[in-house]
Order: sequence, then structure tokens, then C-alpha cells
Amino acid sequence: MSQTRMLVAPRASQKGEAPGRTKRARRFFEGWTFVGPATLIVVGLSIFPAVWAFILSLQEWDGFSDATFVGGDNYARLMGDPEFLDSVMHTLFYTVLFVPSSVLAGLFLAVALNRSIRFIGIYRTAIFVPFVASAAATGILATYLFSPQFGVVNNVLRVIGLPQQQWLEDPAQAMVVIAIMSLWGQAAFTTVIYLAALQDVPNELLEAARIDGANRWQSFWRVVWPQLAPVTVFVTIWQMIEAIKLFDLVFTTTKGGPLDSTKTIVYFVWESAFKGLEFGYGSASAYVLFALTLLITLAVVIYSRRSKTEAF
Repeated sequence: MSQTRMLVAPRASQKGEAPGRTKRARRFFEGWTFVGPATLIVVGLSIFPAVWAFILSLQEWDGFSDATFVGGDNYARLMGDPEFLDSVMHTLFYTVLFVPSSVLAGLFLAVALNRSIRFIGIYRTAIFVPFVASAAATGILATYLFSPQFGVVNNVLRVIGLPQQQWLEDPAQAMVVIAIMSLWGQAAFTTVIYLAALQDVPNELLEAARIDGANRWQSFWRVVWPQLAPVTVFVTIWQMIEAIKLFDLVFTTTKGGPLDSTKTIVYFVWESAFKGLEFGYGSASAYVLFALTLLITLAVVIYSRRSKTEAF
């Protein structure tokens, strides 16, 4: 009897395991039924083009004739191309202008809007509207405002007796104007992110600071600002990536001019690949752009973590 029970028991456990395995298998296939289409879209629209662009960066191809494998010649050519190096410098200059100003402007506007006043919903909506405006509309607005002949800004300068400027037609001023127009549209993003973070700061901490005699500036600097550190890292990285990707506003306003003073890396990629039909060379410059973006992101993350560790 005991031997019979020992033989029957494993069979019973196997019968019990079969429904469990079937249930897990059904859950597995049900899960992939939901995430499978999205996964295919991600692979098809991001991973596959990235791999194909890297392969293309090692070739010389004009889109019509047969591709020729050249290895790292495209990358070596980029390092000695003064036009590409100038586009890198223009992009870095724009990044230096745009990123700190967008982060600070977003923080200032978020603090100003984080209060209970009448029509606060209207004010918040008005701040966010420029962010959803298209690049074409922003470019048309920039051309209208900063036109040397009939622009609104020069008309204001004329009225108050100041000398008129060339703005988008001056190589020394064009990138500054583009940074101002980008700030007008992109500062709304940092405002919304900071506003959400400010509303998550516990009121108990602010009340404790007031009881201890801290004024508004001390409460903000000692209590609120440390709570915003992760958000600041995020918006800084995001705005850096947006700055490095600058293309649409340049395309709708200056077309890289005057005298190539606003030609950015992405505009150089577009011009090389789709105007010069040098798809391998354009792909190589795109991968240099990717490497630059990755290095900047890692540097900001490492610096923020190190600063946080030293603070504790």
C-alpha cells in the first residue's frame, strides 16, 4: 500500500501542475498579445532604423547607385570637416544660451503660478500655449517680430530712440534671436514640470520652517530647492537634448544662415543627407550627434549624483 501511494502521489502532483503551467502559458501569451504590437512599432521605428543608419554610416551611398563600404572614412572625414566643426560650435553656443535660461525661466514661472489667486487656470493655460504651437508658426512669428525692415521689435526701438538691429540677418545676432524664440516656446515645458513638483512639496516642511523663523527665501532655498533637485536634473537633460536636436526653428527662419551662422548639427545632417545625397556621411554625422548627446547626459547624471552624495 505504501509503495502504491508513493507511485500515485507523483502522478497526482503532475496532474496538479499541468493546469498551473497552462495558466502561466495563457498569461504569457495574453501579455504579449497586448504589448506585442507596441513592441513591433518600437523596434520598427527606432531600433531597426538606428542599426540601419549605423551600417549606412560605414558606406558611401547616394540613394541610387550601389553602396560602397568605406569603413570609418566618413567619421575621419567629419573630424576634418570645418563645416561640421562649425555646426558643432553653433549647437554648443545655442545650448549654452538656451538650457540655463529655459530652466531658470521655468522655475521662476512655476513659483509665480504656484499660488491660489483668481484666474490662475487661465494664467497657467496661457503659459503652456506657446509649447503646443508648431515650429512653423513660431518661425513666422520670429520673422515678423525681428524683421529688420518691418519688424515689431525694430519699430519699438525706433520709437524709444535706440538704434535698429539686423537680428536674423546679422551673423552675430541670429542665433541669439533663435534662442529667444525657443525659450518662448520651450520654457512652458519646464514650467509645467516644476509646477507639478512644487505642488508635491509637503506643506508640513514649509510650516515647520516658518515656525523656526525662516523667511520666504530661506524656506525656498533650504526646504523647497532640495526637493526639486531630481526634477532639475531631468529638465536639464531634457532641454539639453532638445537644444542639440534644434532644426525646425532654424529651417523655418534662417535656413542655416546668414553665412551659416545658425547651421546646427541636425541641420548639417539634413543638408548632407537630403540635399547633398551623401547618406553615409549624413548617417555618420547623426551618430556623432548621438554620441555627443549620450556623453552630455551621462556627465549631467554623474555630476548630479556626486553632488547629492557630497551634500549628504
